[in-house]
Amino acid sequence: MPILAQNTPKISDNFDSGNIRVINATNPENIELEIKHDNDSEFYQWFHFKLHNTDRCQHTLNITNAGKAAYVEGWENYQAVASYDREHWFRVPTQYDGNTLSITLTPEYDSVYFAYFCPYSYERHQDLIHNAQLDIDCQLQILGHTLDGRDISMLKIGEEGEGKKKVWLTARQHPGETMAEWFIEGFLDRLLDEDDGAARALLNKAVFYVVPNMNPDGSYRGHLRTNAAGINLNREWLKPSMEKSPEVFLVREQMLAIGVDMFLDIHGDEALPYNFVAGCEGNPSYTDKDEALANKFKQVLINITPEFQDDIGYDKDEPGQANPTVATNWVGEQFNCLAYTIEMPFKDNDLLPDHSVGWSDVRSHLFGRDVLSAIYHVVDELRA
Repeated sequence: MPILAQNTPKISDNFDSGNIRVINATNPENIELEIKHDNDSEFYQWFHFKLHNTDRCQHTLNITNAGKAAYVEGWENYQAVASYDREHWFRVPTQYDGNTLSITLTPEYDSVYFAYFCPYSYERHQDLIHNAQLDIDCQLQILGHTLDGRDISMLKIGEEGEGKKKVWLTARQHPGETMAEWFIEGFLDRLLDEDDGAARALLNKAVFYVVPNMNPDGSYRGHLRTNAAGINLNREWLKPSMEKSPEVFLVREQMLAIGVDMFLDIHGDEALPYNFVAGCEGNPSYTDKDEALANKFKQVLINITPEFQDDIGYDKDEPGQANPTVATNWVGEQFNCLAYTIEMPFKDNDLLPDHSVGWSDVRSHLFGRDVLSAIYHVVDELRA
């Protein structure tokens, strides 16, 4: 193996959620890279890698296959994130010419990490669920295992009782949407705060079932959208299988056994620079009463935080035209309950921009806390 010169850039993705392929890294001003595909899939867009170089010159990192990524509209007005300590992530100058995504930085230290969005590591996931179980109101349950043998973990929060509502939250069906688990971390941080009045009141009225990471295999492998078998979990809810989508199969079985009165599925959107929700208006059983409750949830959230809006989002499905393989649609129809997909941006929230960090891990965390208040305001009206 040749010995690299001291000032030659060294690039690695050999760590949790790492994803990059080095084409040519001999010239710091023109480093050529590619994003790897999700295993057995055409999807790719998530990247996460480390650059080490003691030379403080400007580095330009060109991701040459960006023009054929899963969601090329996601590159428009996008800025990559970087970190020296893997704690504080900041936006860095990024350009897209229709084919290549070019990231430019003059490093201040020897080593720097780059990513599509602030990573949420498997180790942090373990810290999250095991710290949560220390709370007297929380139980950590293992529903089964993924294709790579990782735990499918669920947190049950609250004590079951007559008349108590059953509220479900799932996150990271699409593993590259790491803002979803940052959201869950904020939500749990507040729900388990015994000094928070809204949290205490909610736990008197409801039991929460939270799956912080639906796709731990894809998360660890550095996938954008699929599990270890290349399966998009959010198209598996009508007929999941233990052979291809055990993550959905096992969570779905728990829902059928326990019941659901409200469901939130947490995601991130590549293209739209806003926080918004997508409902199940196209379900065959959707009624005016369902619409009224859904609108109340959205209006409360608008009143709570300027980070949320309801003017821009996905087109609503026509009546009876919802895709039943999508989690929100299947759950909403199966249980006749309030069901929403919550979407956050990879870019920034254009209604409240922060040019230093954009939409971030911290803002996702705070948004999770805010959503708890919205649940509090509708919990009494959920399906009995």
